[in-house]
Amino acid sequence: MSQVEAFSAAEVIAAKRDHHALSDPQIDWIIDAYTRGAVADEQMSALLMAILLNGMDLREISRWTDAMINSGERMNWSALSRPTVDKHSTGGVGDKITLPLAPLVAACGAAVPQLSGRGLGHTGGTLDKLESIPGWRASLTNAEMLKVLQDCGAVICAAGAGLAPADKKLYALRDVTATVEAIPLIASSIMSKKIAEGTDALVLDVKTGGGAFMSDPKKAAELAHVMVGLGKRAGVKTLAIVTAMDVPLGLTAGNALEVRESIEVLAGGGPADIVELTVILAQEMLELAGIKGADPAAALKNGKAMDVWRQMISAQGGDPDAKLPVAKEKLTITAENSGTLLSMDAMKVGLAAWRLGAGRSRQGEAVQAGAGIEIHAKPGEPITAGAPLFTLHTDTPAAFARAQESLTNSVKIGDLPLSGKVDRLPLIIERITD
Repeated sequence: MSQVEAFSAAEVIAAKRDHHALSDPQIDWIIDAYTRGAVADEQMSALLMAILLNGMDLREISRWTDAMINSGERMNWSALSRPTVDKHSTGGVGDKITLPLAPLVAACGAAVPQLSGRGLGHTGGTLDKLESIPGWRASLTNAEMLKVLQDCGAVICAAGAGLAPADKKLYALRDVTATVEAIPLIASSIMSKKIAEGTDALVLDVKTGGGAFMSDPKKAAELAHVMVGLGKRAGVKTLAIVTAMDVPLGLTAGNALEVRESIEVLAGGGPADIVELTVILAQEMLELAGIKGADPAAALKNGKAMDVWRQMISAQGGDPDAKLPVAKEKLTITAENSGTLLSMDAMKVGLAAWRLGAGRSRQGEAVQAGAGIEIHAKPGEPITAGAPLFTLHTDTPAAFARAQESLTNSVKIGDLPLSGKVDRLPLIIERITD
């Protein structure tokens, strides 16, 4: 006998269409009913569009998040002897920060249960990057996760099917209904997974600028405030840092290329912006986890973070000494004129890396481990005509033309302004604690 439903989808859609706040029972019911298939995709699509257009207050977003958490399991790390802390980035071009950051924070005394995702479109996925390491595996059981955390202090892996299953269904639907941008839906999607993950503390790295999902700093700050509010309401110590994504982070975009660069950082070198942001986020995470007196900059320099990285990669089946994949073909793009590199469009660089095979256009598509872009100069640096700007890497040479098309007008070279500085966002734009 079919179950008698508490509401009809049409009345919930109509309430939001007419600018009303949804009640707690309405929210609980629609998420549960959609997850078990009693509400059709076209009905949930209509509700998502009504939410995009008419918004939700914090009480509604909080309840929506709770309902998504309650659709699955909650993880528990009480068996660990260390406090847990995690970091979530809203994603960008060349954002490989998780790779050096998780082992660094673990080297300083916290446990980092980092559930990560795969790339879609121009932003790379942490799991795709790590899968370029021979043997490394993303899928672990909860018991395996706990063991890696106990042994190494950090784990980076895929979220299991039991974690916020409502979000998986909703995420796929948002992608095809042009409702990805709705702040209530972004915030609840991210925070349902992070709260269900069971971490004690959470630092959010909210990217803004041309290469970010939220290009407007005001919108990025609004999203950050909502997510911090959701975390705190759920009893998770939460803060957010709004950071720059107008220029790619570091000097690479692409899976194995970014792993190689992350290993350079763990070896005490690497690009200055990657090192700076990694250390800043590590300090915030350790402070939020209640660990006093740790020195993450020293742990990068003295090899402690590298030791944890090697342990963590090995514990997940990877060979930390294996050669990383290299693309079969490469092509160098040179500067057309001399001067100062004034700007670099992160979005165009990200799209070019994607077209070379570093990313996917739909979920489940394979990526090329060696594909991507090396960046030879960053804004503010002098460059001469004919000097290399980018090296493109791919296994499919036919992709070079489309990637080059993406990079048209991606850089500006000229005279330095009278101020002596190029016009770009500061690396850290805002710190949000409420």
